[in-house]
Amino acid sequence: MELKNLTTFLAVAEKETISAAAKHLHLSQPSLSRQLMELEKELGVTLFTRGNRKITLTEDGLLFRKRAEEIVELLEKTRSEFLSPRDTIAGNVSIGAGETYVIQLLGAIIKEIQAEYPNIKFHFYSGNADEVKERLDKGLLDFGVVISPADVKKYHSLRLPAKDTWGVLMRKDSPLAVKEVITPKDLWDVPLITSRQSLVSSELSKWLKKDLKKLTVVATYNLVYNASKLVEEGVGYGLTLDKLVNFAPDSQLCFRKLSPALESNLDVIWKNTQVFSKASGLFLERMKERFTVE
Repeated sequence: MELKNLTTFLAVAEKETISAAAKHLHLSQPSLSRQLMELEKELGVTLFTRGNRKITLTEDGLLFRKRAEEIVELLEKTRSEFLSPRDTIAGNVSIGAGETYVIQLLGAIIKEIQAEYPNIKFHFYSGNADEVKERLDKGLLDFGVVISPADVKKYHSLRLPAKDTWGVLMRKDSPLAVKEVITPKDLWDVPLITSRQSLVSSELSKWLKKDLKKLTVVATYNLVYNASKLVEEGVGYGLTLDKLVNFAPDSQLCFRKLSPALESNLDVIWKNTQVFSKASGLFLERMKERFTVE
């Protein structure tokens, strides 16, 4: 399987026509079509459904697109690491994280490093713990930041000196908005919008004193901004972490903490077998200096 076939496939998947992809890649249409046929023959599957106006991905094509994107991304990451000058500290550091205000702690270190080493670039990927660990396992990330109760036993980890606090995002005109804090019973009979990860959270289930499957979960999310828009439209109450939504004076939304309080720890994780570049090794060194408790 050649890299050029992967990039050709990804271009067609994005542009949805042979002509547009050929123009983008500066290839002739016959040459591009031949590469696609070679790829389908090698894989033994049909990747595209060819229509009159556009090309769409088959189920196999959708799976292969995900794999091709990961392969190309990993290749670019590897190339970047080896092309960095050997006598200087430069390159890319890739970090996956759930949405949390605690990222500011890493931001302080990043600012410090970039002041000394301006050729180090940091790239963030947002996702829940499962998504972050999957990308970490595949070598697409150097580090992950995960929110408990994520299982981190198979990784090296560093506990961050801060905690996230759970609460409920709601409209200011919602019945529960008159309360200063939200108790478990308040949420038993209302429509809820919750993160996909929290759906399997035993800690949240224990706090609610009820199986999450028995509650009225009307929507799930992995980006709080999207959840806030659903809450704004009155779809339901958003179970989320504090300090993720910026409330402007004219905002229709408010946030109420849970009572009793429910907090989550955060860990920076990396693979046990991870071989760090100079840039990522420096970042780890600075994190240990800043966060390790003697």
